[in-house]
Amino acid sequence: MSGSGPDGVRSSAPSADGKVPSAVAGLPAVGPGLSAAVRCGPELSSPEGVEAQTCVVTQAADTWARTYYRNATGEALDAVLTLMGPGARTVRITCAVGAEDEPGTCETPREPARGDLAAYTAVAEFARRAGQGPLLLRSGSNSPS
Repeated sequence: MSGSGPDGVRSSAPSADGKVPSAVAGLPAVGPGLSAAVRCGPELSSPEGVEAQTCVVTQAADTWARTYYRNATGEALDAVLTLMGPGARTVRITCAVGAEDEPGTCETPREPARGDLAAYTAVAEFARRAGQGPLLLRSGSNSPS
C-alpha cells in the first residue's frame, strides 16, 4: 500500500486545504485538521457482488472501525461491523446497506483508545436483511504481512 508506514498503517495528515484524505478516494475524511492512522485489510469482493474493505481508524485519543463497501447484488443488505480491542472489549453496530450500487461506509461509535493500538481489529460481515440467507462477505482489518 503506497504511503503506508510500518505494519501497513497509513498515516494521513491534513492537506493544504485542511482536509484529511480518506482511505478511499471520494469518501468522507476522518476529521478536519487532525492527523489519523488508518490500518486496513485487503479489498475483497464476493461472487454475489459485494465489495468491501475494513479498517481500524485512530485519531487523537479515539479508535473506531470503518468499512467501505459497494453492494451490486440488487438487494438491500445488513452489515454487522465489530471493533475488537485489548481486554476482550468489543463494539458492534448493524448498518443498513442499500441496493443502489453506490459506495458507502459504516462506522462503529468512536471509543477512547486503551492499550496497544496494534491490538485493535475490525470485522465486517455482509448478509441479506434480517439474517434471511447466507453470509455474503466477511472483510477484516488484518493486513497481510
